Amino acid sequence: MSQLFDVAVIGAGAAGMMCASVAGQRGKSVVLIDHAEKLAEKIRISGGGRCNFTNLDTNPQNFLSQNPHFCKSALSRYTPQDFLALMKRYAIPYHEKHKGQLFCDRSAEDIISMLKAECDLGKVSWRMPVSVESVSKESDGYLIETSAGQIRAQQLVIASGGLSIPKIGATDFAFRIAKQFGIKIIEPRPALVPLTFDEASWQRFVPLAGIALEVDIETGDKKARGHFREDLLFTHRGLSGPAVLQISSYWQSRTALTLNLLPQLDVAQELLSIKNQVKKNLGNIVSQWLPARLAEGWLLANDFSPEARLADMPDKQLRRLGESLNRWEVSPNGSEGFRKAEVTIGGIDTRALSQQSMMVNAVPGLYFIGEAVDVTGWLGGYNFQWAWASGTAAGLAI
Repeated sequence: MSQLFDVAVIGAGAAGMMCASVAGQRGKSVVLIDHAEKLAEKIRISGGGRCNFTNLDTNPQNFLSQNPHFCKSALSRYTPQDFLALMKRYAIPYHEKHKGQLFCDRSAEDIISMLKAECDLGKVSWRMPVSVESVSKESDGYLIETSAGQIRAQQLVIASGGLSIPKIGATDFAFRIAKQFGIKIIEPRPALVPLTFDEASWQRFVPLAGIALEVDIETGDKKARGHFREDLLFTHRGLSGPAVLQISSYWQSRTALTLNLLPQLDVAQELLSIKNQVKKNLGNIVSQWLPARLAEGWLLANDFSPEARLADMPDKQLRRLGESLNRWEVSPNGSEGFRKAEVTIGGIDTRALSQQSMMVNAVPGLYFIGEAVDVTGWLGGYNFQWAWASGTAAGLAI
């Protein structure tokens, strides 16, 4: 015998629990299905275990999509202040780190417990760990074949996420369902991910691994150009840190990144202006502006001797050094992939969905929310805000 519900939500992550709790508290009978052993592992590990759960400065410009206006409706109807009001009811302490990023004071477990409690208030039924074997459309709803038996629901919400971090359970389930129902998918790729370089070209920078500094970084075309000032981290395989995670969402294969390692200084102009006034060597001068190990390593990697006296350097070489620091162009050969990506960019084409309800226009009663949808936020809490907003939009519409 199958069990009958008003709503079935597949995926008990941030968006799924939000949607289930909202629909349940509106009086709908809701079942929440997830294949994982542990609830909401992606929330648990986010923000170093403290969950960067939203950003006070959230606006549609912080999101990438082939259909950039789509996210406006949901984001305007469920704001960071709305989520903070929910946290206040549960007396969850939090703090702002920087640039509007909000984190739990204690741990991400506070967010998970709150969402679980909200689902319980809505009398949501749990099926976990339960795997979904198939989904089919019936005249009056959906039939879901699971490892725990059949479930029937009048409405079906897919909240199973994207492809990022497969070791904690990410799958392509949402995209398989989309293909089954003839819904277009924008090709998914890793986002908020470290970028890598081929071993030979990166060899000279390997000694700089572990060094971090604030930089300007940009890439992309006029239509979608990313430009950030954030911390950069050199690694043995390439570049990471917030600057690179941010720009990775805009980076396309075989395109260059432009980095300014000293964004507050015109290096060539400064070197030329002090050339005849100081008797220091090049290494001592550059180490006034950069971490000492980076200053020496950078000079060597670009064929400058740290021991060379500034006064003896030709102007042309000083300009070349300034250009290398203020406009360093590098072309990654790839990324660390979905195993290290915080989110998936691309996914369900939003032109197939209602921006009010998240329902598939051509398939009544079928909804997609959260990371599976082609709406991807910047680093800094924006993707969780999309989960809360898209989950709420669907939960209120069902």
